[in-house]
Amino acid sequence: MGDALELNLLGSSPQFAHVRAQIRRIARFDVTVLIGGETGTGKELGARAVHYLSGRANRPFIPVNCGALAESLVESELFGHERGAFTDARQSAPGLISEAEGGTLFLDEVDTLSLKAQAALLRFLQDGTYRRVGGTQTRRTNVRLIAASNANLEQLVETRHFRRDLLYRLMVMPLVMPPLRERGRDVVELARVFLERLNQQYHGDTPRKCFHPDLLAGLERYTWPGNVRELEHFIQREYLLCDDEVLNAFLPCDRKLAQDAVVTQGGGFKQAKAKTIAEFERRFVQTMLDRAQGNISRAARMAGQDRSAFSKLVHKYHLANQAEREQDSTGP
Repeated sequence: MGDALELNLLGSSPQFAHVRAQIRRIARFDVTVLIGGETGTGKELGARAVHYLSGRANRPFIPVNCGALAESLVESELFGHERGAFTDARQSAPGLISEAEGGTLFLDEVDTLSLKAQAALLRFLQDGTYRRVGGTQTRRTNVRLIAASNANLEQLVETRHFRRDLLYRLMVMPLVMPPLRERGRDVVELARVFLERLNQQYHGDTPRKCFHPDLLAGLERYTWPGNVRELEHFIQREYLLCDDEVLNAFLPCDRKLAQDAVVTQGGGFKQAKAKTIAEFERRFVQTMLDRAQGNISRAARMAGQDRSAFSKLVHKYHLANQAEREQDSTGP
């Protein structure tokens, strides 16, 4: 399975070849790993590759989104609890660390853990032991921990939002997933793979589609702030909306394509201005949704907008279905 998973680490650029080589090397050593990188760069995919290329491949890989854990229940979720430990603890629960026995526990968005939860995680990393909430028995487990964050943890340490000693414990083996804008022609390689997957998925429902050369050139010019995730969603969205067999979509905030579109479609200053504003709004809303994994309320907070106003923009640009699909896939 490791070789198959490594094949999903797509990209031929020197930058990404270096990352793949690092992953293969890191997988051989049974140590804690900290994966950094912008949102959408594939941090979980990198963590899975480390796990399935290691000696733990036949044991569980347990992913945890720390940002989705209620602060009051973090320790219970991670370490488990005994019956009666708190009001709703009607029965004992083993916890995620126990579920990952012999395998790998992947803590995504580790920067969102409270300082109390960070202290509990630090104790576990120090000697591999823990206690269930409400319990007295000290338990020992054999689990490899991989953590990930798109935040600058060094800065969070300086502002006292992240423990320095925990950062040192996590950074035994650092790995950084590079942003798509630094990976050269990888964007075209990835786009073609995503398109081929869609052609196979919707075979028989829609004609087989291909890229127009102008679109491929535009993909390379665009900076992709949402990285691989944004690219994949863009290809999927344009594929489903396109009635032709050749994809030649308009890329948001690409000045040259915007100028070409104005010249091609005609129209005066007002029309061009309205189109530019609309494209900016659509791209902005799309980026916020990508970063919030489809959660409209969270995206509105990140954008500094009222949820109602932001929701109207989501529906205006027909992004509601995507937001609902992502929300369903990531949970509440």
